[in-house]
Amino acid sequence: MIEKIVPAWGWLRRYERGHLRADLLAGLTVAVMLVPQAMAYAMLAGLPPVVGLYACVAPLMVYALFGSSRQLAVGPVAIISLLVAAKCSALAKPGSQEYLTLVLLLALLVGLAQLALGLLRAGFLLNFLSRAVIAGFTSAAALIICFSQLKHLLGIPLAQGDSVFTLAAEAAVRIGQTSPITLAVGGASIAVLALFRKRWPRFPSAMTVVILATLLVWLLRLDTHGVAVVGAVPGGLPGFSPPKLDWHAASSLAPTAITIALVGFLESIAIAQSIAAREKYRVDPNQELRALGLANVAAGLFSGYPVTGGFSRTAVSYSAGAKTLLASLVTAAAVVLTLLFLTPLFHYLPKAVLAAVVIVAVVGLIEVKEGLRLYKVKRADGVTFLVTFLATLILDVEPGVLTGVALSLALFVWRSSRPHMAELGYVAEEGVFRDLARYPNARTYPNVLILRVDASLYFANARFVEDRLRQRLAERQDVAWVLLDMSAANDIDATAVSTLEELIDDYQPRGIGFAFAGMKARVRDLVARAGWKAKYGKRVEYASLKQALEDVL
Repeated sequence: MIEKIVPAWGWLRRYERGHLRADLLAGLTVAVMLVPQAMAYAMLAGLPPVVGLYACVAPLMVYALFGSSRQLAVGPVAIISLLVAAKCSALAKPGSQEYLTLVLLLALLVGLAQLALGLLRAGFLLNFLSRAVIAGFTSAAALIICFSQLKHLLGIPLAQGDSVFTLAAEAAVRIGQTSPITLAVGGASIAVLALFRKRWPRFPSAMTVVILATLLVWLLRLDTHGVAVVGAVPGGLPGFSPPKLDWHAASSLAPTAITIALVGFLESIAIAQSIAAREKYRVDPNQELRALGLANVAAGLFSGYPVTGGFSRTAVSYSAGAKTLLASLVTAAAVVLTLLFLTPLFHYLPKAVLAAVVIVAVVGLIEVKEGLRLYKVKRADGVTFLVTFLATLILDVEPGVLTGVALSLALFVWRSSRPHMAELGYVAEEGVFRDLARYPNARTYPNVLILRVDASLYFANARFVEDRLRQRLAERQDVAWVLLDMSAANDIDATAVSTLEELIDDYQPRGIGFAFAGMKARVRDLVARAGWKAKYGKRVEYASLKQALEDVL
């Protein structure tokens, strides 16, 4: 029982000493990658870089205790940082104490939302965020993030905002104010990071670039020549700092909190389940919701900001050989040592380098090929990708996600309300009934119309099925029997039952009978409760179309 609530209770008791070396190496490898990323993402969120490090202490420890994934690397990520900045900057000035209070409150709300969803076992809700919506949203968000870093990369002041068009237009106007040295430092950093990512992806390139750039600025005093640096980074561990509960602010932040909770969980569970499948163990989505929820509550109480499992860091942790979540505890310990002893070394770290780290990390999220693939496989998914992408770019990140979800649901309702209906004929060579549209030479039977509805029948599609049936019967005046293949219907509701009864009763005086074949047990039970067995007898109990045909011909 304890192990179900706190999975760490199980793996710590059964920990194999042979895993220790791999977990230590993986934890340190992720720490080397996480420290510069966390500082960069904190800046993206409009926060001091040290807050990114704070978000890598308590949340990692909490997730290690409650998470069901053995390799997931939790911490700040780019998309969540963008969402934080987009909402909180509209309510307070970035960098102000009020802004920090809002961020802490947002982290707490995200955690409570995820925890509630986990306790309610509502992981299934993430099914409403389709692959097309997520790909379109992340692609647009990645572009927004890249443009948001222009001010650090070019060394020019740009207004706070998340519109690509606004940022691009303002950057174009101010391009003459670009600091050549800042651009050179940032551009070189991007080039080096991109090269190492392509050729040597496991090399700690981000930390290497951070160290070299910091030394360069310090030795050449480039900070006196226009290169903006991080400046003084407070040392010490994050203290217990619960945010002030402001119900007005909480109500304003609630929609963003829910968005972050869902998007963050989706990013986390996608990579966690992928690795779990390779390693042949199971990740519990509801336990992951609870673990991430508690991690975000910890972030809100200990000076952090919203976190989730990151794609790149988790992949690095897995490739480095992580066997258990002890690797996350090692990572957290390394960040603690950094906060205690190494923060003075970040004083001369150029902001342009942190911008380069962000840009190189998120550029891979721009999924043009995925959008084209979705369009090729199913046009509706391609359209959903494009609409979500454009809505996110034009409207904002939250309306972008909501637009994509709304479109996905609308398309789902449209498709389910207009199910495919196939007229069937018998293919003797295969011994089965096939769709005449695909097998025009299949055998048909005089006076018999054989139809299959490729969906469950319910209130939203019952009238459509009725209209198609009436239309086909109007076209074929010779029909004496309608055979409905029900093998594709997993369920049926009372509205559909009533609609079919009306059809049967309407056409019976005209000499047209109805018979049903291949009903599944669940559907048979339901129509039996509706009195069909007593009313229609064996006409609703045929096991196959062959059996029905033999009886009616």
